[in-house]
Amino acid sequence: MFKSIRKLGLFLISSLIISSCATKDDVVYFNNSESLEGKENLLDYEPRIEANDVLRINVSSSSVNEEIVAPFQMNQQGGQSGGGGGQNLSLTGYLVSPQGTINFPVLGTVEVEGLSRTEIQHKLQEQITEYVRDPVVDVRIVNFSVTVLGEIGSPGRKQITDGRITMPELIAISGDITYNGKRENIKIIREVDGVKTVGYIDMTESDLFDSPFYYLKQNDLVYVEPTYRTVKSAGFFSSYQGIISVGTTIISLYFLINSL
Repeated sequence: MFKSIRKLGLFLISSLIISSCATKDDVVYFNNSESLEGKENLLDYEPRIEANDVLRINVSSSSVNEEIVAPFQMNQQGGQSGGGGGQNLSLTGYLVSPQGTINFPVLGTVEVEGLSRTEIQHKLQEQITEYVRDPVVDVRIVNFSVTVLGEIGSPGRKQITDGRITMPELIAISGDITYNGKRENIKIIREVDGVKTVGYIDMTESDLFDSPFYYLKQNDLVYVEPTYRTVKSAGFFSSYQGIISVGTTIISLYFLINSL
């Protein structure tokens, strides 16, 4: 009888160790990265402008006096000035209306929704050329930000100054995924045309570079789930594995008691 109890105990301990261990592939990023050799990078990727984005647009010229382009600067509209060091940039930016337009000085209503920053720059340059020779237009998304939550070193809302960020870059500036975070099942909640969509990224596989969620969009919500081990330690079951584990233990105890 004692032999049976010892065997059962060893079996339960072994099962517990196996179920709680993580393999190298579960922890290491970019497994099979050899497949990336020679792969082209999307260097020309740019986010598309959406309603409620705030744009900062600066107009200058390399061939005329700056006073000539002054009417196209926002700080000339409504008597605003560039002063006030603590001023919120979004208050002096161009808010994209629900109709996808901005009200630009001199030019009036300009449609921008669905365009990239580069496309807006070219569009404004063509229109301003009617008034100014060789205009230079620079467009930035002032309120480009993503939110990261869960098992991450530094959760919160991340302001992105250049309007372009990838999932690995977000993880890097957020202090990396903690030991208790699931690297293979990172959830991204994104709004497309007013409709919520959900996608997943596996940071342990190199095919993440082909994912439509590799480049993040403005206002994306990224959630790093806790591992099963972490959830189990809190006293909850997050998957069928936890239920099976408890069921196996109960059955084993039942046969143990009946064998005594």
